[in-house]
Amino acid sequence: MVADPIDAEVISSAEVDEGALRRLLRRAGRTLARPALECLELLLDPATPPTVKVTVLAALTYLLVPLDLIPDFIPAAGFSDDLVALTALLGLCGSHITPAIRLRAQRKLDAWFPPGR
Repeated sequence: MVADPIDAEVISSAEVDEGALRRLLRRAGRTLARPALECLELLLDPATPPTVKVTVLAALTYLLVPLDLIPDFIPAAGFSDDLVALTALLGLCGSHITPAIRLRAQRKLDAWFPPGR
């Protein structure tokens, strides 16, 4: 049985509300904004394999959606499923982020958060 091919156009820059992302990241600051922008650039890069895009979107969605396998209000164990998703996401991103993606993310970071401010 042959699986159907995955549509390579998972997300485009037209579907990303950069204004909303910018407002959210300003609250978080430069340190948290850098990996978020690298993941965004990874998603927008046409060379990123479709399966990686789907996996990144799934992990980010899991982290942002309030429903969890283990509810966050349970002491100690509550954030363990989020930690697993975040660890997997960072591992995946780290192996697919190219110097060009890092540079685009850095330029966007510097534009949104000017150094020295």
